[in-house]
Parts: sequence; structure tokens; C-alpha cells
Amino acid sequence: MILVITGTGDGRELVQELTEKGYKMIVSVTTEYGKSLIEGDNCGINTMPLDTDGLVALIRLDNIQCIVDASHPYAVNVSRNAMDAARKAGIDYIRYDRPSALLPAYDKLFLVNSYEEAAEKAGQLGHHIFLTTGSRNLKVFKQHNALSGHRLTARVLPLVKSIEECLAAGFTSKDIIAVQGPFSHEFNKAMFAEYSAEVVVMKNSGSIGGTDTKVTAAMELGLSILVIDRPQLDYGKVVQSFAAVMECLQEVRVR
Repeated sequence: MILVITGTGDGRELVQELTEKGYKMIVSVTTEYGKSLIEGDNCGINTMPLDTDGLVALIRLDNIQCIVDASHPYAVNVSRNAMDAARKAGIDYIRYDRPSALLPAYDKLFLVNSYEEAAEKAGQLGHHIFLTTGSRNLKVFKQHNALSGHRLTARVLPLVKSIEECLAAGFTSKDIIAVQGPFSHEFNKAMFAEYSAEVVVMKNSGSIGGTDTKVTAAMELGLSILVIDRPQLDYGKVVQSFAAVMECLQEVRVR
């Protein structure tokens, strides 16, 4: 039995491929929406948030032999909990990490290491900041002194929780865009132009997450781009393809 931790489109595709290969698994997702997207007769689904101890209990209850961590590249707490739980339970841990997008040479593209650094730099680059970093860290931008008096637009997932986090951070409805990506170059270009963006803030979620089309759209419009770099974690065993995940599972003899 495998525990697959996911919450992304490619993670769900991995679950589907594992199902087709005959693997039995528990799939851990964070929302009911995520649960509704999981298909497969070999899947049990967990929607409860799990800390390290909760994961260890789940591992022992369901006789989990291996954790496949296919969570979002920026979900560092999820990955840390999964690694700690695997160590405590004495089972294998495999990290599926989607490749980063290659960032082009562009004199208005800046790489930063944190949301706080992004907020500081954004305030220096323009007045209208277009945020595509998700809903969980919006307060960092709304409350940062460098962005006082600036207009902030947040593009987030069309989920109740995301909207609630936007409102709690201080956004009003006119500055909230709730849509499901990833989006094409032309869609991003039209949206950035429609909202008069001057600075676009994003994560490097890879081409799968739409980073490349956000970058090219912003470049075509001559906008400043801030990319929050991926957190650096020592995952141990890291793979970047579904085939490599299958090879690892064969090595640890999980079925």
C-alpha cells in the first residue's frame, strides 16, 4: 500500500497512472474539491490535514509501505511532515518534484527568496502589483509597508477558502480574480493588460503550473516580473518523471 500526497494536476495524473499499474494507495488531499478530482477503484482518500504524528498513525493503520510525496513544490510543511513521518515509521519516502521552468534572460525579471522580499521589491518596481502566488500568503503583501498605497490584484483558485483568505487579507471583490489555471500566453497577456498590471509576482511552479506562459506574457507587455524561488529542502530521493516513480516503487518492492 502506498500513501500518495498530492493537490496538483500532475499529482492527480500520477495517481491515475499508479492506479492503471495496479498499485493500491491512500491519496491524501487538502480539500473536498481535490477529493472530487481523484478517480480510481484502488484509491482510499484522506482529506484530513495531517501533522507528523497523524501521518505516522495513518501509515500504521493502513500498513503503508512507502510515501510518494507529489505535493506542490512550495508546500514545504507538507513535505517536512511526510519526511519526518517516513523516518519515524521506518518506511521509504519518494519525492516527485515537477521540473522548474527555465527563466529567460530579461532585464526586468528578478528572482527573490521569500514573500517578504517579493513585497519589498514589488513596491520599488511599480504601483499596480498582480499577484499569482496563491491565497495563503496574501497578508504579507497587503500589510507590507513597501506596498502601502499600491493597488494589489490577486488571482486565486475559485474556491470558497481562497476567496475567504483574500477577504481576510483585506482584498475587495474588484481586486480578486478567481479562476482555475494554468493559462495560455494569450490569456495571461489579456488579463495583465485588462488589470493594468505593472509588476507580476509568481512562483516557479514549472511549465505544468503555467510559469512559462506567465513570464512570456509579462515580457511581451514589458512588465516587471518577480519570481519567488523554490524552497530548498533535502528531500533525499527525488525524481521528476512518472516513470522514475515507478522504478523507485519497483526497487522498494511495493505493490
